[in-house]
Amino acid sequence: MTGLLRPLVAVLLAACLCLSSNAIIVRHDVRSDSYEFNPSAYPAVFYLELQGRRRVCAATIIHPRWAISAAHCLAETSLASAVENRRRFAVEVAGKTREIDAAIIHPNFDMTAKSDVDLVLLRFREASSFPVPYLLQQDFTELGATVRLVGWGYFGIGTTGRQFDDGKLRMAKNVVEQAGSRLQIKFDDPRLPGDIPLAMEGMPSLGDSGGPALIESAGGLVLAGVAVGEIKGPDYSEETQGKYGSVAVYERLSLHIDWIESVIGSVLPLTVRKDIR
Repeated sequence: MTGLLRPLVAVLLAACLCLSSNAIIVRHDVRSDSYEFNPSAYPAVFYLELQGRRRVCAATIIHPRWAISAAHCLAETSLASAVENRRRFAVEVAGKTREIDAAIIHPNFDMTAKSDVDLVLLRFREASSFPVPYLLQQDFTELGATVRLVGWGYFGIGTTGRQFDDGKLRMAKNVVEQAGSRLQIKFDDPRLPGDIPLAMEGMPSLGDSGGPALIESAGGLVLAGVAVGEIKGPDYSEETQGKYGSVAVYERLSLHIDWIESVIGSVLPLTVRKDIR
């Protein structure tokens, strides 16, 4: 089923693929244009494919020659076919065309398994010093950290979930509420006395597959997670993904540094220890 964010069963954290382009759902009581940004604000984040008006899946540059995304995005774009047939796959990065010539899937990628790791490393044909790659979160201090979520595509508000796809880049913030095998964030409802949302709180929704969760730190933004889905609770609906109370799931990159380094073939730059409050 093309065009939807992958739902995740709460018990298994794995379910049917319902995948997508990118989306950000925002608070209903905050001006929507405050979430809109020029792509130059996040030049190392790019979409994988333009399908009509839709920007399908996202990836983030972590090395002059490598980017990272969700493995299930290969099936949602023509990237898998291009790589399998040894064709170069063109993407637009920071206003310039770059070509991807290889995709390395995490060995534990298996959507039917509890141990599923939904990650893929994408190799550019040529290295480039711009845009500057994001450093990776390498210590286990994500719990309670504020993250920025970046995406194009479907827009919506927390009271209703998705509404329409206008192709604008948006950034929202949230807080990591669980940091186990994956990171989880919840969309707090400002109308509920027990919820305390951030001023620009938001949520990935239909289509934010592969998009980044960037931790705000004293040393700058650090890539902590890759969007892989939303927990499929009792009130889940494909048409209302991203509503208040929904929980998004991101692959926790600090658990996969060894694999990333083994593929890239060099030790990634270490993050400087930071105050993430």
